[in-house]
Amino acid sequence: YLARKFFCLWAKITFGQVLPSKSRCLYDQKILQKTFGEWKEQWAVCRDKKLSLRADNHYRHLLLNLIFKAWRAYVCQQQGKKNKFYVAESHAKRQTLLRTWQRWLVYVDVQRTKHGMQSVALVFRKRSCLSISWAVWRRQHYQKCSGHKMNILALQHWAQSLQFRAWLQWRELYLHTQNEKQKDTRAVTHHQHWELRRCMGAWLGYLNLHRVKKRQNELAQEFHRSRRLQRCFSDWQLAWECRRRMRAHGRDLEKQAARIALWRAFAHWKHYVVLCVEEAQQCELAEKHYKCHLLVLQKYWNRWKSRL
Repeated sequence: YLARKFFCLWAKITFGQVLPSKSRCLYDQKILQKTFGEWKEQWAVCRDKKLSLRADNHYRHLLLNLIFKAWRAYVCQQQGKKNKFYVAESHAKRQTLLRTWQRWLVYVDVQRTKHGMQSVALVFRKRSCLSISWAVWRRQHYQKCSGHKMNILALQHWAQSLQFRAWLQWRELYLHTQNEKQKDTRAVTHHQHWELRRCMGAWLGYLNLHRVKKRQNELAQEFHRSRRLQRCFSDWQLAWECRRRMRAHGRDLEKQAARIALWRAFAHWKHYVVLCVEEAQQCELAEKHYKCHLLVLQKYWNRWKSRL
C-alpha cells in the first residue's frame, strides 16, 4: 500500500496532473473515432455489394444444404448396412467364443476332477503307508516293552533266588546250633518256595494268555480295519463314478471323505484308549500280585519270627 501511494505521488510530480495511462486512453479513443468514421463511409459504399454477395451465398448455402442432406441419407444407409454387418459378425464371433468357452469349461472340469482324484489317491496312499508303519512301530515298541518287563522280572527272580540261597546258607549255619527246629524251618521254606513257584507259574500263564488274546484282538482289529478301508475305498470309487456322471453329487463326496477321515481318527483314538486301559489293568494286576506276594512273605516271616 505504501509503495503504491508513493508511486502515485512520483507519477503526479513527474508527469503532472495527466497520467500516461489517461493520455494513452484518450489517444486510443481518438484513433477509434477516426477509424469508425472512415469505416462508416466505406460501409455505405460496400452495402450494395454485400447484399448481392449475401444473395449468392444464400443460394450456394441452399444448394450445399440439399447436397449435404442427400449425402447424409446415403451415408446413413451405408452406415446401417455396415452396422448390420458388424452386428452379424460380432454375433458369429460371440457364438464361436461361447462354444469354445463351454468346451474349455468342460475340459477344465475334467482336469480338476482328475487332479482331485490324484490328490485323494496320494493322500490315501500316504495314510495307508503311515498306518502300516505305525502298526509295525507299535508292535516293535510293545515287544521292547514286554522284553524290558521280562528282564525286570528275571532280575527280580534272580534277586529272590540270591536271597533264597543266602537264606539257605544262613539256615545251614543256624541248623548246626539248633537241630530241634530243623524240620519246622525246612517245612516253612519248602512251603514258601512252593507257593512262590505256584504264584509265579500262574502269573506267567495268565500273562501269556493275555498276550495271546491281545495279539488276536490286534490282528482282528487290523483285519477289520483293512476290510473297512477296502469297503470305504470301494464306496468312494462308486461315489466318484456317480460324481463323474452327475456333477451335483460333489458336495456329498466331500462330506463322505471328511466323515471317513473323522472315523479313522476316532478309530485310532479308540485303539489308543483301549491300549491305555489295558496297560492300566496290567499295572493294577501286577500291583495286586506284588501285594499278595508281600502279604504271603509277611505271613511266613511272622510265623518264622514267632517260632524263633
